[in-house]
This record gives sequence, structure tokens and C-alpha cells, in this order.
Amino acid sequence: MYLPRTTTTERTHASSGDPSLATGPIAADVPSREGTTMMHRLLSVTTNRLLACAAPRARGVGPHALSARGYAASAGKIPAAPMVYVAGEEMTRYTMELILDRWVRPHVDTSAWEFFDLRAKNRDDTSDQVLRDVIDAGARLKAIFKEPTITPTADQVKRLGLKKAWGSPNGAMRRGWNGITISRDTIHIDGVELGYKKPVFFERHAVGGEYSAGYKIVGRGKLTTTFVPEGETEPVVVDERDVVDNLNAVVTYHNPLDNVTQLARIFFGRCLDAGITPYVVTKKTVFKWQEPFWATMKSVFDAEFKQKFVDAKIIAPDAELVHLLSDAATMKLVVWTDGGFGMAAHNYDGDVLTDELAQVHMSPGFITSNLVGVDENGVLIKEFEASHGTVTDMDEARLRGEETSLNPLGMVEGLIGAMNHAADVHGGANRVLPYTAGLRATIHRLFREGRGTRDLCGPGGLTTEQFIDAVAEALPEEINK
Repeated sequence: MYLPRTTTTERTHASSGDPSLATGPIAADVPSREGTTMMHRLLSVTTNRLLACAAPRARGVGPHALSARGYAASAGKIPAAPMVYVAGEEMTRYTMELILDRWVRPHVDTSAWEFFDLRAKNRDDTSDQVLRDVIDAGARLKAIFKEPTITPTADQVKRLGLKKAWGSPNGAMRRGWNGITISRDTIHIDGVELGYKKPVFFERHAVGGEYSAGYKIVGRGKLTTTFVPEGETEPVVVDERDVVDNLNAVVTYHNPLDNVTQLARIFFGRCLDAGITPYVVTKKTVFKWQEPFWATMKSVFDAEFKQKFVDAKIIAPDAELVHLLSDAATMKLVVWTDGGFGMAAHNYDGDVLTDELAQVHMSPGFITSNLVGVDENGVLIKEFEASHGTVTDMDEARLRGEETSLNPLGMVEGLIGAMNHAADVHGGANRVLPYTAGLRATIHRLFREGRGTRDLCGPGGLTTEQFIDAVAEALPEEINK
């Protein structure tokens, strides 16, 4: 695996995985791949249509060489605002390091960035202290970019020699940053036909549902679910039933609703700014407990946004906010390919529906994934990442010496989003935004010209490394306009 090179001007966090790196210079490049064990397939066949195949790059550095402050400031470079950079693993780690080397560091001073190594092995080596450090740094700096990571399976625990199967880092981040919503939007390239013609926005409630469920496998008996209000001792019976099968899964979870008002304001505000029509998705006809989500969304829309949507001519004066059942939303995502709409849903429904959204719009590589949380003072914390995984099978092909052609657009959109948000929070937007806009424009231009990766440009498209070199060559002209 290819990890960032460092210089004697850099420092690393103690939780980077090697205590010796916390206080001294970092050695020169050394091999970084801890074995070439096979990882489980993380992407579907359809996803691999996007993340299709490309050439090996035989170089690497120490597996823990992630700096706390990036490269030292250089005269003439664009000063990037402070933010957190979370490194992952496998093919996406390799590709992002090439991007940092070729697209970012030659033009941008990243000395204010704080880097963390969130590979499963490093989480294990640090007993997950590195994840706790990421959450603390994100809460402090408010802007985070995260590369794809893995949540180890039981098989990977054995292969990697881990002490345990560490839980999802994404879940811990959502809790640690008081997650409100995960915004997932379509990415568009002018002149390139994908799935939807116009933007589609999606807000997925970032908390609650099956993801934090407790469960027990039980036999026959009587099941009683109780709740004890804070400050009281008398339990309230939530549900009571006879369990008559010999084998049963009893599952308990809850949906926090306090932040739905914030979710609504984020969602309707984004739709209003983009001029697209909002829809709210639930299954409240069957799942009666979902009614408060819809009621809160409608209340915020009617009180704060309806007239604004009318004035902007997005909806008619007599129109109401539209509710869609989740099964109806599934069909609408397939047939509304003109785009120009947004949907908001509970956590699990949002997870499933945005997977469908990604497939209609070519693949997860053309969908953003941005977590929006809030600190105790009401300041938004935003974490940006790609919506796809680490692309294990492509990394295995690379390690065998085969060509690969990874489209990095989803990851780069995440990096751009984090850099822009960091500049908004800490200052420096007048320097950062022209660079990020130029980077995006360069990538889009190469795709239009047929010099993109093979997912869009076919077998004659560029390999991973060729595309990165092509962007690096064209970027100075764009950012120096």
C-alpha cells in the first residue's frame, strides 16, 4: 500500500501506530504493504463498471508515515485552511496518495492539515485510539476528508492478525460529531451523459435505526419491552407479546428525533438554492412510528420554506410538500431520470435508496457522501468522502502487476468539499476556491475530451496513473487563469 512520503519537517500523531514516529523525523521510503492477502469483495459488479482496471506503481513508504501537519509551508503555494485528513487503505489509498503528490502538494501548502492513518491494522495497533483522535480533531477543526476504509469481517480479523473485529468508524464518527444527515448528491460533468440529466439530492438521517440495534436470539416465551423515563423508576411498557417460534431474533432500536428539524432546514435550504423539488420518504402507513419524522419535516417546510419555494417558482402556489412511500420512491428513482429533485428519508431507507440512486447514475463513483454534524455551539461539522469502498479487487489486480483504471472523481469531490468547507470555517476562501474550482474543471475537461478513465472512455481510456499524470500536466493552466 502506498502511504504519504514525509520529510524531516513533518510530525506524526502518536496514534499513527508507531510510537517512534511521534517525536522524530521519519525515515526514507520503505515497503508498506503488510502482506498481499486477499480482501473480500466490497463492490458489486455494477460498481466495478465505474472502478474498472489499471497499471501497477512499484513504490511505497512506511505504513505509519502519516504526518500531523503535512508538508512544510512553501513560498508561493496556496495556503490550505486547517482540516483533518483521514487515510484509508487498498486501491483508494494508493490512488489518493498519487493525487496528493501530483495534484495537491505542488500547488497547495497543507501544513495546517492533520493526517491520521485509519487502516484496520493501525486501529488494532492503537486499540482504536487513532479513531478517537480523529473524532477529537474533527470536532475541533470542523472539516474532515476521509478516504474509504474497511470494517473488518471475522475472516479479515484472522488474515490481518487483529485482536478483534473493530466496529464501523463511520458510525463512531456520526455519533462523535452529533451527525444530523448524510448528504448524497449526483455528480455531473457538462457534456458527459451519465444517469440523471439534472442534479438529484438525498438527505439520509445520520442516526437511529437498525445500525445501533441491540438483539438477542431466543426461543419460545413472553417478550416485554420497557422504557424507564429519566429521573423516574417506574417502567413504561412499550410492547408486550408472546413469542411462539422455537427460534427468534429479538431486535431493539430507536430513532432520535431531536435533530430532524435541523435536517429539514439543511435539506430544504439546499433544494431551494439548487432550484429542485423536495420530497419526504417514509413507510409511515405501516411503520406508524415514522409519522413524527414526516410531521416535523412538513412543519418546517410550511413555516419556513414553502413561500420561498413558491417565490422561486419551484412549486405552484397551491402545492404542498409531497410525501412518498419508500416503495414508491424506489420506482421514482428509476423513472425520474430528468433529475431536478431531492429526497429525505430515515437512516436505513436512505442507505438503500442512495445505493439505487448511485446505480441509476452510473455507479457510486458519481455520488458524493457528506456527513453533516454540529458542535455544542451550533457550528456545523462536515465530513466528506466518496460513496464507494476501497476497491479491493482492483488493488489485488494492481499488486499482481495488472493495469487498473480507477476513476477518482468521487474521492476528489470529497477532498474539494473538505477544503472549501475548511476555508469557509477558518478563512482563506479567496485562495482555496479558485484552486478547487480549477481542479474540478481540469478533470471534467479531460473526460469531455476522451482522456478519462475507462469507465467512461472505454478500453482506450487511461490507466489510473496515466489519468493522474494527465490531470497534473493540465492543472497549472487551469488554476493560473
